[in-house]
Amino acid sequence: MRSTRVNQLVCGLLVCLSFNSYVQGYTPEIPEAVGDFWVKWNEFISDITESSLDTDPDPWEPLNRKIFAFNEGADQYVLTPLAKGYQWVTPDPVETGIGNMFSNLLEVTTIFNDLLQFKFGQAASDTGRFLVNTTVGLVGFFDVATTIGLEKHHEDLGQTLGYWGVGSGPYLVVPLLGSYTLRSGVGGIGDVYTDYVGKIEHVPTRNQLWVTRTLDRRARLFAAEALITGDRYLFIRNAFLQRREYLLNDGVIEDSFGDEDFDEEWGDEEDLAE
Repeated sequence: MRSTRVNQLVCGLLVCLSFNSYVQGYTPEIPEAVGDFWVKWNEFISDITESSLDTDPDPWEPLNRKIFAFNEGADQYVLTPLAKGYQWVTPDPVETGIGNMFSNLLEVTTIFNDLLQFKFGQAASDTGRFLVNTTVGLVGFFDVATTIGLEKHHEDLGQTLGYWGVGSGPYLVVPLLGSYTLRSGVGGIGDVYTDYVGKIEHVPTRNQLWVTRTLDRRARLFAAEALITGDRYLFIRNAFLQRREYLLNDGVIEDSFGDEDFDEEWGDEEDLAE
């Protein structure tokens, strides 16, 4: 029985990797009806701000700073102490494994958005990655897929909307949730439906996993905070926007956002939104 399952897994991986070699480079055309919707969306984006988002990605900065200050207070007095406690009681290998498990669950969202963007080769690779880590990696506790060359990708519905031509909209800070653009915020609502944790019917288990994931993400940001210099709000805003641009363009980014240059990239996308 065990050998049969291993053979099935190997065959599945070979199919995924073979499919990957045939579909690279496929670029679809945007359907006319979809294109019309995106035109209306971009007109809406233009109407809600008088400034150009190319030169001013943050027209709502005064309000965003107030929400940011509130979030900083909640982080300082609630989330940070809890995350440090979680980090203190959790051995480093276990903490790494827990982070790997939550990252593995996000592969479902990535695969779904791979398909929506017609990145079939990447979808095959990410499916193989998910299968390997879920089985051989013990539900993702061990990141076996990376060691065999299956690269991790980050895709979400906000990136999919951008792929199909939807404008990013202004930067905004959401109470308790953190950094978004208008586009990534709308996409984040859709991503809830591919979040396995949210689909667990047993409420205590679901809440425990949600809290653990939140603490794990916060704990992983402690080391990165040493990079922050100058105005904390501007630094985090520019880091987030540059990261979004990096993901949307599959690794190709513009020189800067607005007047402030920022060349460092840090943290996973889901971490920067915290």
